[in-house]
Amino acid sequence: MTYQKHLKKDVKLTLLLKGEPYTLKKRKHTAVRLIASIISQQLNTKVAKIIFLRFLDIYNGQEPTMSEVAATPIETLRSIGLSSSKVNYVHNVAHFFIDNKITDKKLYAMEPEAVIELLTQIKGVGAWTVEMLLMFSLGHENVFAVDDLGIQQAMIGLYKIKFTTKKELKTKMLKKAATWAPFKTYACLHLWQWKDDKGAV
Repeated sequence: MTYQKHLKKDVKLTLLLKGEPYTLKKRKHTAVRLIASIISQQLNTKVAKIIFLRFLDIYNGQEPTMSEVAATPIETLRSIGLSSSKVNYVHNVAHFFIDNKITDKKLYAMEPEAVIELLTQIKGVGAWTVEMLLMFSLGHENVFAVDDLGIQQAMIGLYKIKFTTKKELKTKMLKKAATWAPFKTYACLHLWQWKDDKGAV
């Protein structure tokens, strides 16, 4: 069954499923993807991209190994525009991947919940960051980012969700998302697209 056929059981979501279907891909250098997410935290997309390119420039434009990142001086990372806390988080990722011998292959083989449990042990890496990694780097089809502001805004708009607390909102979102399994990631992609298109009108 295609994900579109399954998601069309949700009448509201059907409106969003026009156009080419999304395809998920596994990407290499998961640790670098994680560092890119840390760099982009609380920055707009354009600024985040500039700083990430500066980060790659440290390593002659190549994606570095975690040993190279761990050996990069704090001053060098600060010089590209990273805050002190982000520099620490970048080093935390490098040391964690080295110490735990984490490879792309190992992460590909793990269940999403196990990846979240593993990587959120790194200071500076929260559940949302790992969920983005699961979707966009590890290619998991059934991930739901309940804490993502864009997803929250899209679902409130699409489903006219009424709530008085964040907890109530998340409970209602999770109940709705349960019907999308095993294709929650695709639903998120279409919700983000819908919100962007709607915002552009």
